[in-house]
Amino acid sequence: MTDDPQAYIDDMARSRGYVLDYHKVMAKHDFPVLQAANGLVGAAYLDQRRLDRKTKELIFIVSLTVIRASKGHIQSHIRVALDLGVSPQEILEAIEIALPEAGIVAFQAGFDAWREVVGADGLEPTVAVHEGGRGA
Repeated sequence: MTDDPQAYIDDMARSRGYVLDYHKVMAKHDFPVLQAANGLVGAAYLDQRRLDRKTKELIFIVSLTVIRASKGHIQSHIRVALDLGVSPQEILEAIEIALPEAGIVAFQAGFDAWREVVGADGLEPTVAVHEGGRGA
């Protein structure tokens, strides 16, 4: 990596496939802390060790769903997973793990992020019913 914040952000975008808003702001305002945090993320998530990148991405998506991360943050990892060749159904199956562990509210946040990215739609009732909302 480099000591130039702009080059660092560009390298991050190339290697990760995404850059979050906090990465951009931290690069400008507290670059050493961003570098330290990125080192931890690299060791735990980005660097190839035993788990392959697809598996790590699925775990990351589930983790973000469970902690109720922002929809945009979850969606950035869904897009990376898709780019890595993970199918929409595999991503949904991973998000579904959050359902019994973290509950319906956490699950719905991840599900809604997934639905928007992959363009999934549903079936509409053919009988009169009150609108239940999206749940997230």
